[in-house]
Amino acid sequence: PQTRHMSGDVPFQYLANGVLVLHVVVVLFVIGGLVFIVLGNSKHWPSANIPWFRVTHLAAIAVVIAEAWAGVACPLTTLETWLRVRTDSASYHGSFIEHWLQRLLYYEAPSWVFTLGYTLFGLLVLFTWWYFPPTFGRRLEGVADVTLRRRG
Repeated sequence: PQTRHMSGDVPFQYLANGVLVLHVVVVLFVIGGLVFIVLGNSKHWPSANIPWFRVTHLAAIAVVIAEAWAGVACPLTTLETWLRVRTDSASYHGSFIEHWLQRLLYYEAPSWVFTLGYTLFGLLVLFTWWYFPPTFGRRLEGVADVTLRRRG
């Protein structure tokens, strides 16, 4: 069935799409961040251990895990769904990851499976903190040298 949208619905649709894009960026940061940390350390890239990046990455997956264990829907999922309902657009139930994994893989699983997956991923992130520690208080070889050459 075709849904008629009022002109006032258009900003909500744009906002919902913006939240969706932001959500994808966060997911890519969490997953891609771990890949960058491992690859960067194997290639000896100093930027892979910059403290602000590592702390932000750890905090992002910690929030995901905390939400999953608390049984709380992601605020971005909730906001996007609320915005889509305001425009009578199709929305989805469950978490963002559950929805897209189900869509991409045609796989349904109970929420505990996703909670376990998030937790295992988080443990992998913690392992990288131990195996490839951030460079707190240490000089970033290469990065500092380039910065000094540019100033001098």
